[in-house]
Amino acid sequence: MSERNFFAELKRRNVYKVAVAYAVVAWLLMQVASQIFPFFEIPNWAVRLVVLLLVIGFPIALIIAWAFEVTPEGIKRTEAADAAGQRSRGGAWIYIVLIGAALSVGLFFVGRYTAGRATPRHGEAATAVPGKSIAVLPLLNESGDPRDEYFSDGLSEELIAALAQINGLKVIGRSSSFRFKDRHEEPKAIGEKLGVSTLLEGTVRKQDDRVRIVAELINAADGIELWTRTFDRELKDIFAVQEEIARAVAESLKVTLLGSQDRPAQRGAPSNVEAHNAYLQGHFHFQRRNLEDYRKAVGYFDQAIQLDPDYALACAERSEAWTFIGDLTGQREPAWSKARSDAERAVAIAPALAEARAALGWVRFFVDWKFTEGLSELKRAKEFSPSNPTANDLLARVILYLGRLDEAERQARHAVELDPLSVIAQGNLARVLLFAGKLDE
Repeated sequence: MSERNFFAELKRRNVYKVAVAYAVVAWLLMQVASQIFPFFEIPNWAVRLVVLLLVIGFPIALIIAWAFEVTPEGIKRTEAADAAGQRSRGGAWIYIVLIGAALSVGLFFVGRYTAGRATPRHGEAATAVPGKSIAVLPLLNESGDPRDEYFSDGLSEELIAALAQINGLKVIGRSSSFRFKDRHEEPKAIGEKLGVSTLLEGTVRKQDDRVRIVAELINAADGIELWTRTFDRELKDIFAVQEEIARAVAESLKVTLLGSQDRPAQRGAPSNVEAHNAYLQGHFHFQRRNLEDYRKAVGYFDQAIQLDPDYALACAERSEAWTFIGDLTGQREPAWSKARSDAERAVAIAPALAEARAALGWVRFFVDWKFTEGLSELKRAKEFSPSNPTANDLLARVILYLGRLDEAERQARHAVELDPLSVIAQGNLARVLLFAGKLDE
């Protein structure tokens, strides 16, 4: 049989079609294994087994396609089908490919946009916990009104961001810290799961224009309280309270804050209490990570920026929301233009704000495809806030896309260390290891 006749025979026997259909279905099954198995606590070896079986099955599928034919009377040897003049119509493979591709894309976006709310698998406790490390547990809302939950959650996250400015201090990100909201676990167990030596917890009571915050610093190993501070202030002084708490933690752990003395200005803090309140409500919806809530978040960020046009943090987060809205709806404009404008505005207002640099870095990379500029901005964001989870997570993704596998792996592992229970961070590390060929990890 000549080479030309051989390839013609491959086509006649539908081998090419089987190869394409198998590849699509195999990719779908790998997506199912990587996205769904972790939620059911199925061990990693099962995912590897699925991949191995699919690889082994590929040549077997091609051999079967060559040797057998699906006819109206059932499966027959190709020679027998040829003798009887029976051939399959070969149309079914198109539907298999289309359905498999659609499901694969669907699973990809499910993993990307809902991973933040999924229940992760808890890894083994870290064998060595850094002495200078902390997790901010969600502050309890004691205002008596569940609608104030956005305020207590927002303050918790702002404390995480403030502590991330401390040089030499490992600060756990929101995704992991908030796993312990409304859960009663011993400090030692929490410390082991998060890999930290200290915990910051407390309560918030908001009433009219005043706020009362009780903050406690706890030694995770034995649950002993290191100190307790109570702050009764007006709402307009909320940023000064956050600064006092951050400095108290820094003094206790013998670490130092980065940057100048004007911390609230560096954090992109507003001068308007109502603007801050609108921002917190927007951030509350933003963290729900779905299209409807992204749109609600933009509405609240609009209010915050109207009340305080120089509110850099609100501009930065509105930029992120517009990026996701453009991606989720498929209507990139005007959403992505607005994302670009907001990110550039945030950096112009607060050049040393990590969130602003991270937002601009993501726009440069994801929207503008200016990879070098995007990487530069994300690295600056990390310089300004070493423990900022957004900057570290985006850095890992961007470096991977640039093909720097070793650097991407280091960054991805660092992101997981800062947010160990985050499915997004774990997924990014898994992606890096897959590209690096480290399937055993």
